[in-house]
Amino acid sequence: MSNSPPQLYNSLTRQVESLAPQSPPALQIYACGPTVYDHPHIGNFRYFVWVDVLHRYLAWKGYDVELVMNLTDVDDKIIGRAAEAGTTIDALTEEFVASFQSGLETLRIRKASAYPRATAHIPEMIELVQRLLEANHAYQVEGNVFFRVSSFDRYGQLANLDPDEMQATERVGGDDFAKEDPRDFALWKESKPDEPGWPAPFGTGRPGWHLECSAMSMDLFGPTFDMHLGGADLMFPHHENEIAQSEAATGEPFVRHWMHCQHLIVDGAKMSKSVGNFRTLEELAGEGHDPVALRFLLASVHYRRQLNLTAAALEQAQASVQRLRDASRRVDEALVAAGTVDIPRGDEPRGLLDHLKSATAGFAAALDDDLNTAGALGHLFTFVRELNTTLNAPRHATLAPARVLTAVRAWFDSIDEILCVFAAETLTVSVTHEGALLEATGPPVPAAISDLVLARIVARRSRDFARADELRDALAGEGIEVEDTATGGRWKKAAPKA
Repeated sequence: MSNSPPQLYNSLTRQVESLAPQSPPALQIYACGPTVYDHPHIGNFRYFVWVDVLHRYLAWKGYDVELVMNLTDVDDKIIGRAAEAGTTIDALTEEFVASFQSGLETLRIRKASAYPRATAHIPEMIELVQRLLEANHAYQVEGNVFFRVSSFDRYGQLANLDPDEMQATERVGGDDFAKEDPRDFALWKESKPDEPGWPAPFGTGRPGWHLECSAMSMDLFGPTFDMHLGGADLMFPHHENEIAQSEAATGEPFVRHWMHCQHLIVDGAKMSKSVGNFRTLEELAGEGHDPVALRFLLASVHYRRQLNLTAAALEQAQASVQRLRDASRRVDEALVAAGTVDIPRGDEPRGLLDHLKSATAGFAAALDDDLNTAGALGHLFTFVRELNTTLNAPRHATLAPARVLTAVRAWFDSIDEILCVFAAETLTVSVTHEGALLEATGPPVPAAISDLVLARIVARRSRDFARADELRDALAGEGIEVEDTATGGRWKKAAPKA
């Protein structure tokens, strides 16, 4: 692990500070996950990509990260949606859990260590409510149990609010009027006859949303753990309530380091179904946008700034990803060319090597500075410009000898452990001079496309350029761009047209 700990903003202290886990290099992270009552939208994935970049970066730094992301599979929205659909909450949530997991795979998001479901931790939730009742931090009104905010004098510390000026944060039907204080929040909600519920000493019901995360995180990590992540909208009341009920129950600090990600907006406005700017990953992919370019865009703006999703931003992200992929390919090709032309160690020109050292240090320093992805990408693209300048030189093999190119290749591979954008979904085809297929490497592709690619290579080898142009047009009609190489050809999906 690096000797310099990352400097990350702590929402609790409202300042950037050194990450200080309890037992380094072990690092426990709890990230609020989706409420699975609908398909996730692109705003949700801005948060999930941020969690992934942070997860990968901390592992890249040498921490042994244990990331847990919960799945809220019971709440009022889920119960209401299941009733409307005439199905069970289990059947409803399974569909949307699968949709969430599919989106993670599409955006190359690394799996968490665990995805605990609220319904699998009901006993822990009941036990937590009982502890709060026994300590007089909670009280019962018929089958409902409420947390007594006035009993916890640090309430409001995360959101920096004055407890005396706070208003009610939720309602529980008509029982709202039975609460001691409008600020009090539900720990346990009595189930109606037609609603799912679990038996408990204080009545058959279901847990409050805030209670779920406290019970699951403390069951998996203990009363105090290292980091808690969430969207900016969760800071109050959700995370504030988590702190209150957890610390009131245990008497110990709940979380050492809190981090929150800002929202995504669309064309400068909040995403909303009512105004027609609500976007899903499936819709954007269906329009031809490369999901990896979307990942790049979602990660390219600092997590504490709002991100504006526009057509121009998507187009620029696609161009940026292609520039990185082209640079990676050029390094591989230059390595082949430089394989027999190397320079004794110490005699090679310093230009590209110096640029590499500067970019390596700058990239790492930017991420160490509160996960400044925009700054890190700036160092990366500055280096790519210098790399292309070197490789464009007439005698680039002497300007970029094999040892330096190997170091560039290793650095690209290293930082892609965080970015996950270099690897393109391309097919490379190699043939003999007679046109026989030697090798086809890459992801599985439709036979019709691979046949067209091979036929075009054969046509070019036969100098039938008219036929080759026809086949290029046919591939373009399928949304495929082809690129000729010394040994054959390479295809890739064309970038969507604005």
